[in-house]
Amino acid sequence: MSTMNTLSEWFSTPPGKYLLECEQALFDHSVADIFGYNAIQFGLAEYDFLRTSRMPLRATAGDEIGVQVRLDAEELPFGCCSLDLVILPHVLEFHPQPHQILREVVRVLRPEGNVIISGFNPHSLWGARRALGAQMNYPWCGNFITLPRLKDWLALLGLNVITGRFACYAPPLSNPNWLNRFHFMESAGDRWWAVWGGVYFLQAIKHVSGMHLIKPRWNEGLVGKLIPATPKLNREISQCTAQNPEGRTIHNE
Repeated sequence: MSTMNTLSEWFSTPPGKYLLECEQALFDHSVADIFGYNAIQFGLAEYDFLRTSRMPLRATAGDEIGVQVRLDAEELPFGCCSLDLVILPHVLEFHPQPHQILREVVRVLRPEGNVIISGFNPHSLWGARRALGAQMNYPWCGNFITLPRLKDWLALLGLNVITGRFACYAPPLSNPNWLNRFHFMESAGDRWWAVWGGVYFLQAIKHVSGMHLIKPRWNEGLVGKLIPATPKLNREISQCTAQNPEGRTIHNE
């Protein structure tokens, strides 16, 4: 087996094509219903996971060749609260500082902005394949993050998971004929062993606490002593206003 130096190269293999087909369908369905103006896809510039998005500004970003915006994911060159949608297709498990990436994503997301994450599930046949060896090649060299751990990170950063699912239940076989024989597991997996999918797919939203009106605490005793307005008092106020059209303060001597 030839060595895969990038995840994009691995996507050209039979298991890679199988995973790419599943994830493309998930991204197509999710981004089509998210509204806003600015959307960014980190990494994998060869694959347009934003193709069904209706946002006017869509771009790919990362430190690889082919992206539209070259950047370091740990220090994003975007203003705070400037993006409506960020998607991270297998970014976190192949970066040494995944938590820092999420911090930056939260910073640049607008209130109620969305982030969509796809990642390899270590508690699956795909995770077992990584544990059995070949950890020098893609995608097995990645640090697969468990779903509970990822959810904890998102919660600590103020991101609320609104939807998620698993996909790719067939084993990651290199032989396309054998892989096709296990294709029935895709439909059966959602029903019988949903948490054992090879990849997970999460959509989270950035919630910002709303402002609350702070009302003054009135002195009830003082309020009870206030003199209600009378017709005579109203006439006196009108006369004072007419004599001072510029709003100058009247001093009683």
